[in-house]
Amino acid sequence: MPQLYPRPDYVLCARPPGGCPLFVDLIVIGLAIAFDPLPLIPFILILTSRRGTAKGAAFILGWFLCLSIITAATLLLTGGEPPSSGSVPSDAALAVRIAIGVGLIGFGLYWRSRQGRPRKEKKPPKWEASVDNMSLWFALLLAPVLQPWGLMAAGVTSVMQADLASGASVVALILFVLLATSTYLALEIFSIVRKERAHGLALSLRAWIQAHTQQAIIWGSIVIGLFLIGSGTYQLIT
Repeated sequence: MPQLYPRPDYVLCARPPGGCPLFVDLIVIGLAIAFDPLPLIPFILILTSRRGTAKGAAFILGWFLCLSIITAATLLLTGGEPPSSGSVPSDAALAVRIAIGVGLIGFGLYWRSRQGRPRKEKKPPKWEASVDNMSLWFALLLAPVLQPWGLMAAGVTSVMQADLASGASVVALILFVLLATSTYLALEIFSIVRKERAHGLALSLRAWIQAHTQQAIIWGSIVIGLFLIGSGTYQLIT
């Protein structure tokens, strides 16, 4: 008997675009960007400087704009539709994600191999010496420079899978940008609401992050690297 009603497209789709894999990928990568210690340390230095809250707000604006522009540019490139599963663009994006994961694991293992070795003292960047006199424009432009571009590239490979016709994709993209900015927003808000306590607490937090940066880089790189490899491999197979 002939089929009277065609099956909806989503029944034929083994892995619906904008579904769980995209959501999980963007949430994990967004959190990894938010808690990366390397940009957090200079942000806290800016926040505790003269007119720190104003410069912190400018930094956050630059951070947020950079994330938003990269996300929007990626969606413009794909037309808001994910590449067909198994196509060259789709497989290339997943291959890049796996390569980034391998690179992160290698980076983490490199830092682990250097544990216990004497480290050469590096001169701080010139802008740190004049942080009290930093302009708002400099703080705004500094944010994109300090963003973890390896993780940003991993985020792009996930954003490519987004389907703007899917509500789940839109929610995942919004959460990605907000989560990647969340730690900076939280510190900024706390410094405004609890101004009398914020300075000392921020300095203590900066000292704690600096003391644990090496461990955070080692284990963070390895865990996120394994996640990217596993995620990319699973989506290539399925």
